[in-house]
Amino acid sequence: MKTVHTISKAAALAALLLLTTLHLSAQELDYNTFISRVMQSNLNYAVAKLDHSVAQADLSAAKKFNDPALAAEYGNNSDWDIAMGQSFSFGIEKTISFGKRSARISTALHNLDASHARLQQFAFTLRAEATLAFIDALLARTLVTIGRQNMQNMQELYLSDSLRFATGDMSEIDVMQTRLEANIAKQDYQALLADYRNALVELDQLMGNPTLATQSIVGNLDSPMRNYNLSDMLKAADSLRLDIVQQRHLTLASESELTQVRRERIPDIDLSLGVSYSTRVRNEEAPAPEFYGYTVGISIPLPVSNLYWGDIRAGQYKAQQAHIETDILRQQAQTEIIKAYNNYRSALDRLANYNTVIAGNARQVLEGKTYAYMRGETSLLEVINAQHTYNELQQAYAECLHECMTAWVELERAAGIWDISL
Repeated sequence: MKTVHTISKAAALAALLLLTTLHLSAQELDYNTFISRVMQSNLNYAVAKLDHSVAQADLSAAKKFNDPALAAEYGNNSDWDIAMGQSFSFGIEKTISFGKRSARISTALHNLDASHARLQQFAFTLRAEATLAFIDALLARTLVTIGRQNMQNMQELYLSDSLRFATGDMSEIDVMQTRLEANIAKQDYQALLADYRNALVELDQLMGNPTLATQSIVGNLDSPMRNYNLSDMLKAADSLRLDIVQQRHLTLASESELTQVRRERIPDIDLSLGVSYSTRVRNEEAPAPEFYGYTVGISIPLPVSNLYWGDIRAGQYKAQQAHIETDILRQQAQTEIIKAYNNYRSALDRLANYNTVIAGNARQVLEGKTYAYMRGETSLLEVINAQHTYNELQQAYAECLHECMTAWVELERAAGIWDISL
């Protein structure tokens, strides 16, 4: 009865594994589709686009000009009592500013260019982060495959030991040990499967909906066999790094703001034109005919407040800060590129220590130990050690590939280039 029960449990586990595999392959997501959905549906990117729209609206607002003013006036000089007549006047007034509107437009244009570069930088960073998340999911999927193979191997070993125990060829203690290892392998697999599913949820969240329930992804962890010239990347960073491009536009905007402050100190001039009509004065003591009058006026304020130069100095300091911040970004970019390049080369060197020959030898050792164990020529401990060694090599190789691909993405992100396709 024990043997039949054991076989039924093994069959149920095999069926569960089959259903899990079919479920995981039901909805496959490839990298290009994933990136396309991220760029279309990511909510943070949508917010960044609205920031750019605000900058466009600010440019439109900067183009406004001073409106003219229309004035009308009516006067009654006790016409009903002493017949001194009535008067009507109409006029138009206009405030003339010198260079202020053009300075506002220049500042808004530079801010719009900076906003455009910031939006491009956001999209670039989002694409890189999404790629890293996809690579993490590929590693999680690979580890699930390794864990599933380990669980299947241990379950098959337990099934074989159960049959040998039923025929009296194995002690109950050895069967218990095998069952323990099979249970441990199953728990490890379940933990790896949970990690993989959580990695898929992260991908769904990047695509704007954590409830998409993506079931599996398409792709492999492959070594990026690409050579980069560090010197060329350092030279090109000033034009390719979008954060530096953005900061240059912000520097120009700060200079335009300084020009705007200076022009704000130029007094505005108010011009006015008017016409008036006075009716006939019918008063006997001081009669007067009807007549038209015309006025031309100019108003020039006295800029006494311009004796204080605090706003000019503040604008100068801000412009100097912007220039220094640009230099800081250049140095930071160079540092990031050098470090990312070193990490990339180091990851490739570590990958060279792993190869399929080592994994193949470990597989042969595992198969040999398992065969010998089935024949009673070796101990269970040796089989378990061989299985652990094989699993560790596979995991180490997968993690090393993951490290290489991550370093590859980080290098291109640091250099401001993008030539990645998984």
